[in-house]
Amino acid sequence: MSRYEQEFVTMFAGLEKQLESIDNPRHRAILKNYRRHGLLEVAGRYHELLAPDMTVEHPQYRLHEGGQSIVLDGMEQVLGFYESLVAANALVMWVADQDIAVNDHGFSGEVVFNAFVPAPMLGESAFSDIRAGDPGEMYLLRRTLAFVWPYDERGRLIGEHVYEDGASREIIEPDPADVITAARAAELLAPEIDRVLP
Repeated sequence: MSRYEQEFVTMFAGLEKQLESIDNPRHRAILKNYRRHGLLEVAGRYHELLAPDMTVEHPQYRLHEGGQSIVLDGMEQVLGFYESLVAANALVMWVADQDIAVNDHGFSGEVVFNAFVPAPMLGESAFSDIRAGDPGEMYLLRRTLAFVWPYDERGRLIGEHVYEDGASREIIEPDPADVITAARAAELLAPEIDRVLP
């Protein structure tokens, strides 16, 4: 495995341990939904995570990153968001150092969030301290995110509310051999997805 692949495939190891200590069925269902959502998302299988058994019919995402706020209101906009990430080759992401609190309404927490993103997505100002390379060149964007994910009475995701700590943003120029491609991400996560399917 490459430098980042081991961290990538074990992104939910901490959550697995947390699940072992939770007896409340609703809380367990919420965290299992989150784990499955994350795995499907990064594997490019976003149609599955938006299915009626996992997500409400009218989800709302509120994303506050890079000094900008975006509200995605409804399934069409959320689906379009995932399609845009695939088109931009920016779907390979993973969490580390998760600290999650779950209750009947959903969960909240703080994570170190990693994502391989192409240079154009970072904006010109991001390259003040590193070499601006080819537009197709991939960088590792690492930052801390706080988030709140509400769930409905059936344990389905209502939406994602994500807040970036701008001061934590770090842009790393990885060795090209260490970049995880979308195809490789799907391959790495397929066994884990099969394991957690209901």
